[in-house]
Amino acid sequence: MHCVTGLGKIWSLVFALALSCCVALMPAVSRAETVPAIAAAANIKFALDDIIKNFSAETGLKVRVSYGSSGNFVAQIQHGAPFELLLSADERYIHELQKAGFTRDAGVLYAVGRLALVAPNKSPLTLDAELNGVKSLLAADKLERFAIANPEHAPYGERARELLQKLGLWDGLQTKLILGENASQAAQFAVSGSTQGGIIPLSLALAPQFKALGQAIALPEALHGPLNQRMALMSKAGATAERFYQYLQSDAARAVFLQYGFGLPTL
Repeated sequence: MHCVTGLGKIWSLVFALALSCCVALMPAVSRAETVPAIAAAANIKFALDDIIKNFSAETGLKVRVSYGSSGNFVAQIQHGAPFELLLSADERYIHELQKAGFTRDAGVLYAVGRLALVAPNKSPLTLDAELNGVKSLLAADKLERFAIANPEHAPYGERARELLQKLGLWDGLQTKLILGENASQAAQFAVSGSTQGGIIPLSLALAPQFKALGQAIALPEALHGPLNQRMALMSKAGATAERFYQYLQSDAARAVFLQYGFGLPTL
């Protein structure tokens, strides 16, 4: 198993400026309040970018967002990172922050995620919902590298591991795994040509930037635990973060999430 932290050359060319790993400074909304810092799971990158664009056009307000793994953001918030809102890939992280007193309340579910099996163009991997193509390549000793997000702190990596365990593939893939630091980096590795494929969020597989590089198939939700994505305001969130939080629950925002393959929870 390999844990890779640097971005590959193809990723940087195709997804240039697509993933912000640190908070970028933005102009102040007013003297009283600066643009709020938002932390968001990497799997919602493309959907949230569209939602933020629409929000700013409608309200004239701005937010600055960092994308990464939910587990890492929890650690950062616990150590004083000034995020005002966290959109997690797994609701347990919000519950953890609430229990420790960092959030205003339990927050709300904003989306239900899905996994996808993907392969770069020209890969020998055949895509199917039961991963028989993966099994065939493994049996023929033709599967060299397979990408997922790191299951130690990325919820989509955790669910990928669950799925592979349920299908009896986890042990056989141990020496083949390339671990992305978060879901977006796993997607990079899965379509860069350096692997034969991988398991990534369906939301990233549906992004136009991905479709030019690979193929994808949605995987059955019954093969892994639910990916209930929850968000919550931090205790010191300001007015702009509050308004964005409400906008994320609007029909307009939910339509964008639906477009990127997410299920919609009942609000």
